Amino acid sequence: MPTKIQTEQIYKKLKDYKKRYLKKSYLELDESATRLMINSLLTEVLGYVELQDIKTEYQIRGEYADYVIQLNKKKHFVVEVKAVQLDLSEKHLRQSIAYAVNEGIDWILLTNGRQIELYRVLFKKPIDVKQIFSFDLYDSNEIKKASEYIAYLSKKSILKDELNNFWARFEALEPKDLSKNLYSIEVIRFLKKSLKTKTGITFSEDDILDSVHQIITTKLESVKPKTPVIINVKKKSTKSKEIIVNGVDDNIHNTELNEN
Repeated sequence: MPTKIQTEQIYKKLKDYKKRYLKKSYLELDESATRLMINSLLTEVLGYVELQDIKTEYQIRGEYADYVIQLNKKKHFVVEVKAVQLDLSEKHLRQSIAYAVNEGIDWILLTNGRQIELYRVLFKKPIDVKQIFSFDLYDSNEIKKASEYIAYLSKKSILKDELNNFWARFEALEPKDLSKNLYSIEVIRFLKKSLKTKTGITFSEDDILDSVHQIITTKLESVKPKTPVIINVKKKSTKSKEIIVNGVDDNIHNTELNEN
């Protein structure tokens, strides 16, 4: 993933971009003027080289994509530009999908210079897309968060394949896919053991599986727990023991901690 320094650099450049281009007097510009803004975004913020990395008015089966980013002869993403005065719409996205699919390009950057949206093309039947992020750079409160994601689109990150690595992590943590892991026998047996320890009751794996399914399919009101912290507790004449704090096994006895 991009380093903290790289993200901070993108943050600074995005603030400069906003100060320079996202003025109220510029918010009525047409598409041709908006492209001048995007040229700056691609070169000054993301680090691409004009002509060498940025292909403009790229022809794809008789149609023209506004930009295609190409490094080492590989096309990495399509950039579709709309006038800054227009809000981005599904219609604009559909046009971009056609460009990307015809060239086998995985990523679409849809922008009007103010709004910026990234999509992953899913090459399946039927073709689909997944929105990765959407930010309004006119909103100063969104710049910081936007920089953390937009950093993956920089030339440095693309050359290191960090955008595709980001997608692999994003896909793995999708609730729909991640929830499947909760049905695994390892998780069910862990819960069975934990419940036995806490209640003294032996639950069947089917009962636990039913409850897990109910958790996944039912919207429950709950407070997000803190990330578990593992600490080492040293006991006399024994090896150190790892104990999870604020996690599933949150049952530490004070007598254990006082033995240090």
